[in-house]
Amino acid sequence: MTSSTSFSFSDFRGEIADRFTPRDLETELRRLMDPSSAVRSVHWGRNYLYEALMHCSSGEERVVVKVFRNEGAVAKLRRRLRGSKAERSWRASLAMLKADIAIPEPVALMDSVRLGGPSFFVSRHLECQEARYFFRALNAGREQELFPEIDVDDFVTSLGRMLRRLHDADLWHRDISPGNVLIGDAADGRHDGVALFLVDLNRTRAGRRLSLSERMRDLSRVPLFLSRHQARFLESYWGDQKPERGRVRYLFFHHGFLAKNAAKKTFRGLPSKVGRLLLRTKHLHIEPAADRAGARDRIVWDPLTDQPHQHAGRIAKLRVRLHDSGAHLGAAASMAARLPATIRRYREIRSNLMQARSAWGDPGISVTIGDSRCDEIEAALEPLKTKRVLLRLLPWQDLGRSEELARRLHERGYELAFAVPQNRDLVRDLGRWRAALEEIDERFLDLGHDVQVGQAINRSKWGIWNQSEYESLMAVAGEVLRRRSATRILGPAVIDFEFHSTAMVLNSRSLELRYDVVSSLLYVDRRGAPENRQAGFDTIAKVALLKAVVAASRHGDRPCWITEVNWPLPEGPHSPAGREVVVDEESQANYLVRYYLLTLGTGLIERVYWWQLVARGYGLAHRKGESMVYRPSYRAFQHMAQRLSDGELRRLDVPGDRQAYLYLLTRRDGSEVAIAWSVGDTGERLHLPRPASAVFSRDGNRIAGPTEPEVNVTPSPTYYELVA
Repeated sequence: MTSSTSFSFSDFRGEIADRFTPRDLETELRRLMDPSSAVRSVHWGRNYLYEALMHCSSGEERVVVKVFRNEGAVAKLRRRLRGSKAERSWRASLAMLKADIAIPEPVALMDSVRLGGPSFFVSRHLECQEARYFFRALNAGREQELFPEIDVDDFVTSLGRMLRRLHDADLWHRDISPGNVLIGDAADGRHDGVALFLVDLNRTRAGRRLSLSERMRDLSRVPLFLSRHQARFLESYWGDQKPERGRVRYLFFHHGFLAKNAAKKTFRGLPSKVGRLLLRTKHLHIEPAADRAGARDRIVWDPLTDQPHQHAGRIAKLRVRLHDSGAHLGAAASMAARLPATIRRYREIRSNLMQARSAWGDPGISVTIGDSRCDEIEAALEPLKTKRVLLRLLPWQDLGRSEELARRLHERGYELAFAVPQNRDLVRDLGRWRAALEEIDERFLDLGHDVQVGQAINRSKWGIWNQSEYESLMAVAGEVLRRRSATRILGPAVIDFEFHSTAMVLNSRSLELRYDVVSSLLYVDRRGAPENRQAGFDTIAKVALLKAVVAASRHGDRPCWITEVNWPLPEGPHSPAGREVVVDEESQANYLVRYYLLTLGTGLIERVYWWQLVARGYGLAHRKGESMVYRPSYRAFQHMAQRLSDGELRRLDVPGDRQAYLYLLTRRDGSEVAIAWSVGDTGERLHLPRPASAVFSRDGNRIAGPTEPEVNVTPSPTYYELVA
């Protein structure tokens, strides 16, 4: 039985298992409650689970922290009546251990003293996988292919017998979903040949004998659909006991559960969508807005995603927009006057795209000092073999460490550009904004001459609500930064495919400043591949439209850079765009290479910078404890930069209506490399210009020797070194 000790802080109370007690209890538990301590996201859904390293008196332990919200009247009432979900998880864990049910060992319980405050349940990490993946393979008939080490009959038997022991101990789990059963190898979880563990125990009820219906309701959630699997499952559960009503009751609840799940899909997300009209939901680590802050000022900084969080809901933001409607209409009128010229330029540009040849230079990468050390960033940059670095400077923070990084990179020959965002305080106080730019000019602009002023000016969370506010910022920027003749000013840094905002700025009669480079934060489609279309425009068409907007504007033609793009990963509060738009790491790596080729291959974009090098939710790498973990996208970027050295890039025609792309890079020495991929999962057959002497994967692994011109391509870009 686990022995534990109670504790109480000013704002939290709880219990901790004695064998896990750290030397400094409060410091360590507060560190664990901070999601920045996560080394890996385990699950991101209604609740957030992450793996962390806990510094115990006996050494370092890998643990899993589960964060429960207790917001809302219903959640508060349940907590008042039955305790928090974390507290119920703790009690259920102790009861499970007493009944010899295999679970991850409970470590700690932390409960906010506020009724609506968060609660945390910590358990020991196990090297397991969720049974949901085995069930999916089983129901698709692929279990032998994907899980050859698991015998189906042994698995079903082990699960049935474990649930029987659970119920005989008067424990009703009430949520036996495939994600709440873990499959592992640990000896203490082995029951009749397969190691199984139960998790997610907060709904468990204990202490009274279960009825037949309650038993079958637990069993009915297990996704076994073949009658022979169901029969073995029930036989292993009942043993010699076989109540006549058991199978009938089981099937009744099983089909009812499936019907309920189907109905839930129809209405999933509706309550949260309604709630966002009034108030933005937020992760627990995000600070509240200032007391009595108006709708324009309900903005706080989120350090885990390196961006602001807007507390104001959609209705509040709409009121502000309506109040500023006069200014918006004036800007829109300036844009509309240029619309015919923009359309003409767009058609001209599109008609010449397939003939375009573009100079391929170094692909760009963005960095910020954040919590990293300068030597860590340098070590991560060096293997990428690119010299183009965009350093983001947050002018409301101390810039000492950023200056150290900039000087070290400059000394090592990196071509530095700088991005200077604004926040609401600087928008409201132009004196502070001027002082911040003067400091940046003095400390950084001897190290690099390109500076992007402003960030995502079409997003209110970055502090700008109308064009007048933005133009005031840029007037100050022009006065400060034009003192150096070598400085090039980038802007307006509109984010996403919202080029109407770009056009409004570039055609403003009030904006005296002229950009040397037009920059865009062009997130093409975070819900999918860069070849996807929005309003009929894919990446290539969007780039062409951006160039047309610039060329037809009052600014006249200017170079165009994309200074921010990424695809976010399922990393909970570290992911900047919500779980609806995340992709897996392999897709992120594929999309990165394809995006660089699609944009730079038009000849309309001079540079593209990935945001950013080190970040848990979207970066090429992330820190895990004291070490750096490099994602597939890091290796993809590295190989792309190395293999596609200086040369000319052009897109080759792919005959027919096939979802495939083929590019050819001609190096200065005359050698050529073809890069090809398909959009669909099934792959495509393509004809290279010539046979290839060697074939390399997206990540630089040699996968074939000489090959014929006819090749099969997949969504992962492949490099073909062509025979001379």
